[in-house]
Amino acid sequence: MKQIKADVAVIGAGTAGMGAFRNALRFTDNVYLIENNVYGTTCARVGCMPSKLMIAAAEARHHALHTDPFGVHLDKSSVRVDGAEVMNRVKSERDRFVGFVVEDVMAWDESKRIMGHAKFIDEHTVQVDDHTQIRADRIVIATGSRPVVFPQWQALGDKLIVNDDVFSWDTLPESVAVFGPGVIGLELGQALKRLGVRVEIFGLGGLLGGISDPVVLQEAVEIFGAEMTLHLDAQTETQLTAEGKVQVRWTQEGERGTFTADYLLATGRRPNVDNLGLENLPIELDARGVPVADPHTMQTSIPHIFIAGDASNQLPLLHEAADQGKIAGDNAGRFPNVQAGLRRSLLGVVFTHPQIATVGARFATLQAQYGERFERDVVIGQVSFRNQGRSRVMLVNKGVLRVYADKATERLLGAEAIGPAVEHLAHLLAWAHQMHMTIPQMLEMPFYHPVIEEGLRTALRDAAAKL
Repeated sequence: MKQIKADVAVIGAGTAGMGAFRNALRFTDNVYLIENNVYGTTCARVGCMPSKLMIAAAEARHHALHTDPFGVHLDKSSVRVDGAEVMNRVKSERDRFVGFVVEDVMAWDESKRIMGHAKFIDEHTVQVDDHTQIRADRIVIATGSRPVVFPQWQALGDKLIVNDDVFSWDTLPESVAVFGPGVIGLELGQALKRLGVRVEIFGLGGLLGGISDPVVLQEAVEIFGAEMTLHLDAQTETQLTAEGKVQVRWTQEGERGTFTADYLLATGRRPNVDNLGLENLPIELDARGVPVADPHTMQTSIPHIFIAGDASNQLPLLHEAADQGKIAGDNAGRFPNVQAGLRRSLLGVVFTHPQIATVGARFATLQAQYGERFERDVVIGQVSFRNQGRSRVMLVNKGVLRVYADKATERLLGAEAIGPAVEHLAHLLAWAHQMHMTIPQMLEMPFYHPVIEEGLRTALRDAAAKL
């Protein structure tokens, strides 16, 4: 077995791992990158990029079918989706994005890239399959996440798919049962529905799209529920029919029903840390078995071991993985001189139509933080997009934006929203939040007319009046 002595070993070559490797190299040349699958990152291969390609195709069909209110009448029978062409573009562009990432990896020293499954032997030793053992002074865990598949679904065989599988289709199916109404499930569910696939979405607990604000959640349930069938708090049983279809029997609030589909799509994910040999380390784990880490340094309870990206059980977002990877790589490289890295304001977007956005502190976070003082000390400014000028002009007037401010300091605390193009409003809010701006200061900023951003001004004015 090959023996290697390293200053830093990075386990995982996704967004976080690449960032950690790149930044550790700023301090030492003796850095090794270990990958057990393929290069290309989750985002590029099976995440943010291919999903947006599918969403773009779905929006094209949806717009073509909804021109009548503008006085523009098309022959709707001529709007035809060619599933093979849709998936060909998705895969072609996906491969292009992946190619850029792989080019970056291949430019690094081949002798410092090791393929295989890594497992901890002790605090400083990692074994890669049965061919290499690395003794490293510092180690970064950046192993990403993987789909969650419950045991009761295993009997479905190849009719059980995860979101990774969707982007390998050669054409579109007729029907899909989507399990998981979170970000991935909602985005893919709506996209498939708008491409003409029969879709029903199943979940537990009544949540949708990661929304914690009850007002925004109710609006979202009404909007998406009008477009597709939602079972957000359902007990389900699944089985294969004699025809090889997936049959979902569901019960919710006294109602019962059955949905038969070509596939069951499981959209949940979990940090990929359970097969790393963590049991061989005296490392502190959270309730999910994930190493606990300082979010500012990415340092675990073992000082020379760091963790970053989806594996860290923090925020499973690409920009967060990139930031965490940089912090972990910097600190592993210059250890023991560990320093806090830049952590930006929370910014999350769900690319449905209308979009969902979260900025700064979520409603539920503020409730927990302020406790009994929440209603007294937190001001909420709100705007409905139903009568917002530019939104009505464009016939995208659905949704609500809620901004949260501290009554004493007047500072923006956060926001949650569902509405037209709120990815752009969310960036304005995130910049203001990171700059610690107050509501009056935000109202001093320019707003053009007529733009959807005027809706943000209305919500800020509502908050200012309550301050």
